[in-house]
Order: sequence, then structure tokens, then C-alpha cells
Amino acid sequence: MDQQSQLLDKAKTLPQESGCYLMKDKNSRVIYVGKAKRLRSRVTSYFDSSVKSVKTQFLVSHAQDFDFILTRSDAESYVLENNLIKKHNPKYNIRLKDDKSYPWVMVDHEEPFPRLEYVRRPKKGRGKELYGPFPVGSNISMVMRVLTKSFMLRDCSLTEFKGRKTPCLLHQMQQCTAPCVALISAEDYEKDLKLASGFFQSEFKARKAIKELERRMEEYAENEQFERAAIVRDHLDVLNAFLQQSYDQHVESLKDENDVDVWAAYQGAEEFDFSLYMIRGGMLIGQKNFNFLVSDLAEDLGEEMRVFLLQYYADPEQIAPPLVILDSAEEETEDFAKALAELAGTAKPPKVYGRKKKYQPILDMCRRHAEESQRVRIANAASPFSGLKKLKELLNLKDLPRHLECFDVAIWQGKSPTASQVVSHDGKLDKKSYRYYHLQELPEGNNDFAMMREVISRRLQHGELPDVLVIDGGTGQVNVVCAVVREMGLELPVVGIAKSKDLSGDFTKTETSKSEERLVIPGRKDPYILTKSPALLRVIVSLRDEAHRFSRKLHHKAESKRVMGTWLDEVEGLGEKGKQLALQNLTVTKEELRQMNVNEISKLLGLSTVQGKAIARHLSQTQDE
Repeated sequence: MDQQSQLLDKAKTLPQESGCYLMKDKNSRVIYVGKAKRLRSRVTSYFDSSVKSVKTQFLVSHAQDFDFILTRSDAESYVLENNLIKKHNPKYNIRLKDDKSYPWVMVDHEEPFPRLEYVRRPKKGRGKELYGPFPVGSNISMVMRVLTKSFMLRDCSLTEFKGRKTPCLLHQMQQCTAPCVALISAEDYEKDLKLASGFFQSEFKARKAIKELERRMEEYAENEQFERAAIVRDHLDVLNAFLQQSYDQHVESLKDENDVDVWAAYQGAEEFDFSLYMIRGGMLIGQKNFNFLVSDLAEDLGEEMRVFLLQYYADPEQIAPPLVILDSAEEETEDFAKALAELAGTAKPPKVYGRKKKYQPILDMCRRHAEESQRVRIANAASPFSGLKKLKELLNLKDLPRHLECFDVAIWQGKSPTASQVVSHDGKLDKKSYRYYHLQELPEGNNDFAMMREVISRRLQHGELPDVLVIDGGTGQVNVVCAVVREMGLELPVVGIAKSKDLSGDFTKTETSKSEERLVIPGRKDPYILTKSPALLRVIVSLRDEAHRFSRKLHHKAESKRVMGTWLDEVEGLGEKGKQLALQNLTVTKEELRQMNVNEISKLLGLSTVQGKAIARHLSQTQDE
């Protein structure tokens, strides 16, 4: 009996209850996680002889066993599935990659005398009040600064606030009420903060804040404080302009709902897209688009969208609005809504609705956006999947290379050598998977080949291997890496990227080809000119450029710390812990530190005032060195 028949027999013994199943490969690694209302029916469908999707065929061909977990309800299985995907990171599950962020305004009530803060990736937490997101180009940072000055709120960091003994310059300029030295009561400050933050909550509260500023402007004028009155007048112009723009762009079909996320999907011949329309304050403020291969579909499109949304809202940086609208049959959303409420972690569970007549216009627009995004991307050869298909063809691979890792070495005069590992999945950078390597300093100084050998040897000993290794370098570097791969008994494709002037091959260099990006492929006589495939060029060059940026960043930091450490040992009163903390937070040169005062040094390096004074004293005593 073959493996598939054995798994089919095992699947037929499963209970007809809700739960999750985990497909495993020959190494017992989880390669796919799914949920089902009836486990036996769902898992059996993978191994019977009926026609399957491309992804299901791949999945079944690699599956050697499976486990299952029972749940009390379908809603509970949604939550469990999301947690299992997060834990095991299965190869064949669709994974969220979101690199687009929108600005928010945050008020942290855990701080004394809270302030208005501009944040890009907010995180949910106790006492944190969030307003937004706001559209890019909405001038929200200017509006926030105007409100802070107009209501004279605290604008300093918590460290500065706690360290103040006398009012700062902003108080002298009448732009802060100096709560740091108790020149305003907590009750009066809270009233001003409530007016300022209310500006972001609703049109009614925004008008109330403006009316209060108009009253203050008139009061300043009556007291012949004309300069202050003029400043408030200018501030009111900014606030009124923002308000006018915000409330002139309501989505007609959603007038009664202020904060809504609308999700729709479109499936093309080879790719499918999820589109998100974000509506805040009744205004369409922006969109996000996520695209995948049709061959990734193991479930129907609607089910895949719900699983994807659970990943999206389970991210602590994503704030679920009170209402979520799905391009889905209405009766299918009840269990999903329960799961979403649990994973989103909101105080008030969001409501989830499917296709209602009321929401049809915005759903149609969102679905149309998904379709047009896919059409434009493919027409302009901008789809990363097109590039990965070309790479698969060039390397004669069986499967599409989804997981790429690029390595770059940074060194200057043999000192502080470092290397970076940059990762992409489906052509999108995965910053959470980046790694730094501190390399050994060699007696001969610069030896790029030896250092590349070290970093690749260390990388291949740990973690899941990529589908392709991308090396920043020509034939020499690629040969070194291929040798390491062979020595470790692995079969792993390796390519190099270099401009023609950097390659050491036997092909002719011409003036016109001098700056062309080329892909070095082992066993191929001439490198592949990447301009022949714009999609592959984007994927590989963006990966290489990111590796450059990342490795240089670490190298400069390591070199600064190495130089810094030579004199920090001489600072009396700093101590070993103080030195390590200073090295950890160091971002400037010794000369730049000399230009700072004690408070600035202490804040930058995360030290106490006493330790900051010790460094300042040492810098002063060694001024001429």
C-alpha cells in the first residue's frame, strides 16, 4: 500500500467534529495547517482520487503524516488555526506580509500628563488611546503640532519630563503650561487634552475644540496680546482646512458608520488579490493590496480570505475597527466574527457582515480595485511571481523559489568585519527574519572569500534553509559558497549578483554593458543579463541593495563601538555595566559627544546623571587628544 492510501485510510477514522489538522513532511515538520467543521470529510478529500488543485497536489506529494486537534466550535478552530500557523510557520499556508503603514495619533494615559504622539505602527496596550489611521498626505503631523501648541500640551519625552527642575523654553514661548514643574493642575491639563484629542474623534468634538480656540483668540485680542491672538488665528486656519477636507470625502453608502474595513477578493488566471479599503470617520482614507498565486489556494477563495484576515487582525500593530465588511455570503460570518473578536483583542468585539445590499457599492469598488491592481501589476511586469518563475526556469528547479536569502560582507581595513542576511518571501522583504553576523578579524585583513565562507557555514547549520542563496558578488564568491554547500552535503541553489565590471568571467566587457546587473549561475558559461526580465531584476536587485544597507549599518555601528571602547575603559566612575550600556546605545562619534551637555549624554546612552557626568568630565579633560 502506498503512502497516500495509508493516509486516506487514517483520514477515514477521524471524527466528524470541528477542529484543526496539521500536515507533516518526512522530517515531521508541519507544512500545512487547516481547519474544518468536519475533520473526517475535509482531510479525506486531500487523499482521495478526485481532481485536486495544484497546491493540494504539491501538499499531498510532500505529506507523510498528519495530526489533528479537536475544538468545541468552528469559531474556536479559527482561533486555533491562526495560532498554529503563527507557531509553525508552515510552508504551504498563505502568510501575511504587510509593509504599508499609515499614521496614527496616540495618547498614552499611563504617562503623567499625557501628550499627543505621532506613531506609524501602533501597538495595543493598557491606557493607550489611538486615533486613525489617517491618509498619507493628510498633514496630520502638522495638525497634531498645532493642537499641542494651541492647547499648550506637553511635547517632551517622558525622560525629559521627569528630569525637569525648571520650565523649558516652550513655556517661556507660551507654548506649554509646564506640567513638569506643576504650573498647571492635572484636572486643568486633562480638560485641554480632552479638547485636543477630541479633534480626532468626531466632527462635533472637532468643532468644539475650534470654538474654544476662537474664544481664546478673542480673549488674547481683548487683553492686547495681539501676537498670541495672531498665532492662534493661523492655527485655526490649519485646523479648519483639515476638517473641511476630512468631512468632504464621506463614502455615501457608509454615512452612518464612522470606522469600517472593507475586504474583497479577485481571482485571475494565475494570481489572486485581496484588497482592503479603510474608512475612518466616514472617509475613505487609504487601501492595501495583497497578492498571491492561485496555486497557493488549498481552500476556496472566501475561506482563504477569512484565514488571512485573522492573521492580519491578530497582529498587535493592526487595530480592528468596530465594523468589518467581507465579500462573503452573510450567513458564513458568525463564527468568523467570534474568532475575530478574540484575536483582535478589542474591548468591544467588532461586527462582521457579508454581502448586504447597503454595502454592495463599496464592496463592488473594493473588488474592482483588486482586479485592476492585478491587471496593472501584470501588465507592467511588476509581479514578483513573474520574476520568481524566471528564476525557477534559469535554475531548472522543480518548485517555485519562494524563500530567498541574500548575504553581504562589510569590512574596512580588516576591522570590525560583519555580514548581513536579508530575507524575502514571494519577492517581499521579511525584515523580522533579517540576521547580523559578527565575523572574525583575519591576520591578512580584507579577505572577502574567507569571510563569505564563514558566514555561509554558520548560516547553513541553523534553521530552515532557503530555496535559493543569493550572494552579493561574482564568480569567485559564488564558487566559494557552492563549495561550502557541497562540503555540508546539501543540495541548495546558489546565484550571485554583480555588475559586469565586478565579474571575473571570460565574457567580453563592453562600454554599453559596463553597468548592467548580471546574475551569475553555476554551470552557465555567461551570466544572465537581468534587464531581460524586469520582474526578476526587481526581486534580486532590491534584495541585494537591502543587504548592502543592512550590512553597512551594522559595520558602522560595530566600528564605532570598537573605537569607542578604547577610551570608555578610561572613564572613572562609569563601571562595567555603564560601559556596556553606553556601547549598546552609541550612535554618534566622540567629537559629537563633546558638543552635548550632561543630560543629553545621559539620555542618548541610557545612563544615570552621575555616569553622564563622568563621561562629560573625561571628554573635557581629554579635549586636546
